[in-house]
Amino acid sequence: MENIDQLCVNTIRILSLDQIQKAKSGHPGMPLGAAPMAYVLWDRVLKHNPKNPNWFNRDRFILSAGHGSAMLYSLLHLYGYDLPLDELKRFRQLGSKTPGHPEYGLTPGVEATTGPLGQGFGMGVGMAIAECYLSNYFNRDGFNIVDHYTYAIVSDGDLMEGISSEAAALAGRLKLGKLIYLYDDNHITIEGDTNLAWNEDIELRFKAHGWHVITVSDGNDLDAIYGAIKAAQDEKERPSLIKIRTHIGYGSPKQDDPEVHGAPLSDEEARETKRFFGFPDDKEFYIPQEALEHFRKAIERGEKWEREWSEMFKEYEKAYPDLAEEFKRFISGELPEGWDRNLPEFKDTSKKIATRSASGETLNVLADRLPNLIGGSADLAPSNKVVMKGKGDFYCETPTGRNIHFGIREHAMGTAVNGMALHGGIIPFGATFFVFTNYMRASIRMAALMDIHSIFIFTHDSIGVGEDGPTHQPVEHLMSFRIMPNMTVIRPADANETVEAWKIALERKKPVMLVLTRQNVPVLDPSRYPIKEGVKKGAYILEDCENPDLILVGTGSEVHVVLDAKKILDQKGVKSRVVSMPSWELFLEQDESYRKEVIPENIPKVVVEAGVALGWKDIVGDNSIIIGLDRFGESAPGDVLMKEFGFTPENVAEKALSVLQKIA
Repeated sequence: MENIDQLCVNTIRILSLDQIQKAKSGHPGMPLGAAPMAYVLWDRVLKHNPKNPNWFNRDRFILSAGHGSAMLYSLLHLYGYDLPLDELKRFRQLGSKTPGHPEYGLTPGVEATTGPLGQGFGMGVGMAIAECYLSNYFNRDGFNIVDHYTYAIVSDGDLMEGISSEAAALAGRLKLGKLIYLYDDNHITIEGDTNLAWNEDIELRFKAHGWHVITVSDGNDLDAIYGAIKAAQDEKERPSLIKIRTHIGYGSPKQDDPEVHGAPLSDEEARETKRFFGFPDDKEFYIPQEALEHFRKAIERGEKWEREWSEMFKEYEKAYPDLAEEFKRFISGELPEGWDRNLPEFKDTSKKIATRSASGETLNVLADRLPNLIGGSADLAPSNKVVMKGKGDFYCETPTGRNIHFGIREHAMGTAVNGMALHGGIIPFGATFFVFTNYMRASIRMAALMDIHSIFIFTHDSIGVGEDGPTHQPVEHLMSFRIMPNMTVIRPADANETVEAWKIALERKKPVMLVLTRQNVPVLDPSRYPIKEGVKKGAYILEDCENPDLILVGTGSEVHVVLDAKKILDQKGVKSRVVSMPSWELFLEQDESYRKEVIPENIPKVVVEAGVALGWKDIVGDNSIIIGLDRFGESAPGDVLMKEFGFTPENVAEKALSVLQKIA
């Protein structure tokens, strides 16, 4: 009888191949080559419970090379997850649970959405950060409540992407010893041999980043792969990369051929591949009973692991009741009672305060109340105002610190924040200048695609940045993120709106970005304006009158320009309403009656925002004028630029009068 391990490996290969052949679409090369490493990891090492994919103390597994999704779906089905064989037969079809690349929240057992290369690599770093922090926060002698590894299978393409270098350097500096990546080293990309564009010494590169590197010369040697993983587990202070030499499309007529990366085999090539592995060439989705019985033993193992953990947790509850309650609250995502009481309230309207400064003050109050609020900045924390005072710096040798020094690595920061959010138990944030979202847009998009609780803090939000010039002045950024599905963008007008924005970011449990000023702006009187109720609705009336002739809409720092414009219009006998609109998304979630109450259709509007104007008429209608900025800025003091580009009360009032004259 064939060795059961080899039979199981080949079952993964052929089941993956059948999905791709039936769909006439997919990537057969990786599953055929990488199935042995996946089998060893899942069968001999991975601590998981197929009947409860959300068991908190499971090992995390990420298929960073998400194009190999058919292999992941094979693993999930074979090991007993709630992924029926019929779903594998619907691979890449509309409405299936087996999309072309793995999607978090759609398929049971998929820990992260992957496909854009390098994203899974970075998210694994975030998961390992979360495990390190939580294990040191909660574990006590004899009670390893949080104790798991983070694994990933990464590809040549993952390692070529720049994000992998950023994330690897971060992981090495933080000494994330429970992070273990298996590198599918098959030497092939779509265009040909990797040597066409890439001749790095990966071992030296990762060692330079502070990683432990192990090489396995034969990707079919199951015992060597297992030994390498065990050696990686024994390394406590460095993340590990296991470099496993494989052959893309192994066992097929197109082995080592770039064409096998992303295109199905021909029918005859698929039959030949099945014969090579000793499988019947006239059957589809054939799973040998002996192999299935072996795979399904994982169910009993997983239930036993979780049961033992649950029994330990019951004893932990007796010994440490307060910690146990806090642990349950952390992993549920609930906020503690009273977390939002007595947050900063800015009453002195004689002083101007930058919204980034108000954010920093609010963050520090929240940090005292939310010990799982963790994050940092891309080497800009003092400027972004995200230093949590007295909370220490996070490294795995000082794991109770909560300020993460991401370094000048915006992309890695974004994806690590996503990984922490996916892990659970952590409320993560990352910060940088708003213009540098260009470097991390792919990570922000992944947060939105997964609809997870990643909080992004972006400061220096407009031409108000000033002398640093157009390279540092975001113009198109606000609008570009407003059109991103699932992303909530909040640009508060003052310190008090900023406090409310933070509350929304924490309560919403979805991706949120706070967009904040560098420059000081006036403080809105909280006793005069309905700020607390207004911000959560996305837009609200600040100043009003009976039967207004027009409506002035502002966001962020431009709200104060609009308020001053109203004063000029008042003197000219023009009745106007002022609306602050910190968030399109929140406003559009309100019912139609509220939206029309705040911004009636039949009254002309003037919108003022120091960014591109495109899109605003979808919010305020054609009966409007938009004072925006459809060009790059310049280098000059911020107040000079605001005047130069028309963001002054006088210009706004003049434009408002011109609108009324046209109507008349």
